[in-house]
Order: sequence, then C-alpha cells, then structure tokens
Amino acid sequence: MTLNRDSIKIVASDLDGTLLAPDHLLSANSKQTLKELHAKGYTFIFATGRHHVDVAGIRESVGIPAYMITSNGARVHDEKDELLYSENIPQDMVQSVVDALNTDSELFVHMYQDDTWLLNQEDEFLRKFHTETGFTYTLFDASNAPTQGIAKIFITHPKQDHEHLVEFEDALREKFGDSLNIAFSTPWCLEVMAKEVSKGEALKAVAEKLGCGLENCIAFGDGMNDAEMLSMAGHGFVMENAHEKVKKALPNNTVIGSNADDAVAEFLKKHLL
Repeated sequence: MTLNRDSIKIVASDLDGTLLAPDHLLSANSKQTLKELHAKGYTFIFATGRHHVDVAGIRESVGIPAYMITSNGARVHDEKDELLYSENIPQDMVQSVVDALNTDSELFVHMYQDDTWLLNQEDEFLRKFHTETGFTYTLFDASNAPTQGIAKIFITHPKQDHEHLVEFEDALREKFGDSLNIAFSTPWCLEVMAKEVSKGEALKAVAEKLGCGLENCIAFGDGMNDAEMLSMAGHGFVMENAHEKVKKALPNNTVIGSNADDAVAEFLKKHLL
C-alpha cells in the first residue's frame, strides 16, 4: 500500500500487543524508529489503556516529546505533561461497577485514580508489565472503593480465561446498558470507562489542538479498545496478532505484521521514514 507522506502529521499507537514486544518492553529498533519519526517532524502519540504515570516512564525511555492518550482515552496529556482532557466514571456508579466485578475471588479488580493504580489483592504477575517504569499498585478495599477521580475500572484473570471475562462483559452491559464504555484491551483484560471515553475521541481532540484533522492521522492497535481509533483515523492498521473480534469489527482495515516482529516500527520505516 502507499501512504501520502505529505498528508500524514500524526502517528498514534497502542502499546501492549502493538508497539511493545511480547515481553511488554520497547525494542531498541522501535525506540530508534520513534526518534527518527520525531526528527522528521511527525507528532507521535502513545495511545493506550495504561496509566499516564506508567506511559510517561516509557516515553522518557525513548527520549521524545510525545503526547499520551491513556486509560483508553479518559486522560490526554501533551508533550509537556499538561493535562488536556480528563473524563472520569461518574462517582455514583463506581461502587456499583466494583460490586458487579468483585463477585469472583479469583479476579483482580483494578482502578486508575488520578496518579494512582489501585488493586483489590496482590498480583505478582502484573508487576512484570511495569518493570521498565517501576509503576506499581496500591491495595484498596473493594467493599468501600474510592469514587473520585476514577479514570477506569478493569478486571484481569490469573489464568487469562477470556470466556469467563466475557460473562462479566455481558453482565455489565445488561446492568449498565449504554451508560458506560465497556471494552477488552486484551483478551484477558476487561475495562470500564465513562460513556464518552474512547481512544478515537481522544485522538480527535489532539488532532484539533494541533490544527489537524483525523485524515492527517495514522493509528495502530490490536484490541477492541482500539476499534474507535482505528476506524476514525485516516488510516487505521490492525496487528496480525489482534484478536479475531478486532479483525471482524474492522474488516476494511489493513492488517500488518505482529508485535513480535516490530511490525509498527518496520511499517513506519518503510512508509514514512
């Protein structure tokens, strides 16, 4: 395929399953590619479900001034760490969501509250996701959850049982209907945000701030939480390793290679650099 390089101003990419390698780290190749992209004048956006404190550490490891769309679009920070956009789950809904998710003792219930990551029980497995940034969680009482400043609530399963999490997805949709945005970021991570929140709307907000349109954006992703962004960007590219649900939801979007092969970096080198 051919991209009109002159029309592309903004490059947005998801992290886990997309820009990051399977070990959840940025390869040397990807870091170098992002530096070259910045040197060529493109604006780069980390667009992820991760917490902004965590992503700031990843951005620092690359050494470029990038924008950050985090918590699936509930937070947007510019290259100077200024908060451009913030949308929380309504306070009166937080405990109800936590109660609906806290019915299985095996599940881990997480909340991103402003600068903090909260978790209902210890989870050593998840610590390895954040080895590069050192960002970690604080325990909270799920029966008396804080309700202010909650960007998102999400659950993970220790055995990565996707079908079990789908049961919770169905229950949340039945209970909360259209009042929340519910999406999988990975097959084993189910996330809940305010209704208005999506990476696509956040990308639109950044593009407008930079005086660009969505047609000037390209985006990469692998999860259902990337679907809006990939459909709204001028060009949205789906990872080969994406879940089949994502590919079926975006049948007209080009599928590129796997995150195990640095597919985003290789694509950028071939088409933009």
